[in-house]
This record gives sequence, C-alpha cells and structure tokens, in this order.
Amino acid sequence: MVSDIQYAYLGMYDFPTLRPAQNTWWKGLAGHFRARGLSKVPNDLNRSVSDPYDLWQASNLFFAQTCGYPLTHRLAGKVQLIGTPCYDAPGCQGPQYRSLFIAGPDSAIENLASMLPARIAINAKDSFSGWRTVCSVVDNIDMDGEPFSEVVISGSHAKSIDLVREGKADIAAIDCVTHALIGDVEPGRLEGTRIVEQGPLAPGLPYITRANMDAQDIRAMTKAVEDAFINPELADARQTLRLIDFDFVPLSQYVRIMK
Repeated sequence: MVSDIQYAYLGMYDFPTLRPAQNTWWKGLAGHFRARGLSKVPNDLNRSVSDPYDLWQASNLFFAQTCGYPLTHRLAGKVQLIGTPCYDAPGCQGPQYRSLFIAGPDSAIENLASMLPARIAINAKDSFSGWRTVCSVVDNIDMDGEPFSEVVISGSHAKSIDLVREGKADIAAIDCVTHALIGDVEPGRLEGTRIVEQGPLAPGLPYITRANMDAQDIRAMTKAVEDAFINPELADARQTLRLIDFDFVPLSQYVRIMK
C-alpha cells in the first residue's frame, strides 16, 4: 500500500540559486497533476536525503528526475519512464544532451586524446555524462597504457569543475546542461576552464515514477507535464531552468546507449 506521503525529487539540476525557479516549476507541475485528477501530489520537493537512490527506489515515489545510466541499471524494473525534458543549452538537441570535456587553460591541449594519460575528476561512477561517456570515448582512442593516472570522485559536476579550475584534476566530463546553468548563475566557477571536446549525443535526464504507478495515472502525468510546458505562467521558471519542451524517448533507446 502506498503511503499518503509521497515524494517528488528534482535534484539533478537543483543548484541553490536555482531553487526559487525549481520550486515555482514544481508548484506548477503539482497544480497540473491535480488538474488531471491525480491524488496525493506532494506539495513540495524533497531535499532531505543525501542519496537520491533512497527516493528513486522509494515505494511512495510520485515524480522525480534521474540520470539515464541509473535508469537502465540500478533502477531497471524499479521505476517507470514518463518522458524526457528538453533543454536550451549548447550541446543539446531536442531530448538529447552530451558531455563537455573540460580542461584548464593549457593551450597545448587540443582534444581529449592529447591529454591522456590524465587525472580525471568525475562526479560518480554511475553517471553517464560524468564517467560512462568518457569510458566509451576513451575506448576508441588508440593508446598504450592506462588512460587515467588518477580518478578523483568529486561528488558533483560542479565540484569536478572546481577541481579542474584549481589544478587538482586535468580533465572532467560535464553534463552540458549543468555547464550552461553554472554559466548562468555561477560564471566564476567556469573561469580558468575551457571545453576541449564534446561527447556523443545521448538521451537526456528523464522524468520517472514508481514501478507500480497505474497506467492510467502515467498517462495523466504525461499530459500534466505537457500542460506545464505550455503554461505561460511558468514561462519565467522554464527560462531560468532552460526548459523548452517535453518528449518521449523509448526506454529501449536509453538501454542501447547507456551500456
């Protein structure tokens, strides 16, 4: 039985300076969920847990955003895919995004291959944009020996940027949406770094719900999200968050890419 208290989580791009816009976006989404007949809609976003898997796997999850790699691996069969938001950020194409490989200001560095072996900062081993895509690109580079002299787990894309800027790592792969949003709200964090290469396109960070959500409710949730994306009262929040559209990328496409 699902608890009367349900969870909503939009922590993937939830920087402190963006939280007012995130809160407005969630209030708008929640209103559209209720208008479509859904019940027990959370009033507020949950920001009380340190491990998002605790929410993603919760039996009373209502709505969340996750990364494609967890979706197809640790969360496989434990959540349902609702759809994928589209972002207005350099590197995005519709519901697809990519990683940006960044380095310090060393002018001798022309691309990822020329930097290896290198110290790499990654947000997490289960991050597609921060680690898995790097592995796939490096696998196609002809070189002797290990590509990374050190792998530093930073805990977040923002902290990976900090490590590169501070000279504590040579490279990092940054989700292009994160990179654009940090450029909007904390541009100083990007100073002293530059993009040296782009990773391949992949399906973006999807919206999900719990595995046993009723199919009729899933359809209502999808319609509600579509309603929120065209609601003029939410235009400012969407612009701040760089949200521009909502699409459905089949789970099979995530599985194909997120190996």
